[in-house]
Amino acid sequence: MAEAFVLDRGSILERLGGDEEIYAMMVDMYLQDVENNCTAIAAAFTQGDAAALRREAHTIKGLLATFSDDGGAVDAAAVEHQARLGEIDGLGDAVGGLQQRLREVAAVLKAG
Repeated sequence: MAEAFVLDRGSILERLGGDEEIYAMMVDMYLQDVENNCTAIAAAFTQGDAAALRREAHTIKGLLATFSDDGGAVDAAAVEHQARLGEIDGLGDAVGGLQQRLREVAAVLKAG
């Protein structure tokens, strides 16, 4: 599991060309969708749908990478890879970890 998430707002803003409005919009969208993302990846895993699990993990990887969460993105990439191979048995802890990470990032974004 990745280390605790630390928001590096400066580097994110730098990638966005210093555009505070886009940053605020991205944070708002993330916060609005976080529970839907958590529900969707859990449902894909519970239903044994490897294709859906791959898509959800890919989405989460992108979301976490957007906020410079390299560790979380690596964890999501590992789930995505296993799902692409159709090897989803035993990914329950990893899926739960991604849900936890999404919520952790949301809490830091709200605080910050």
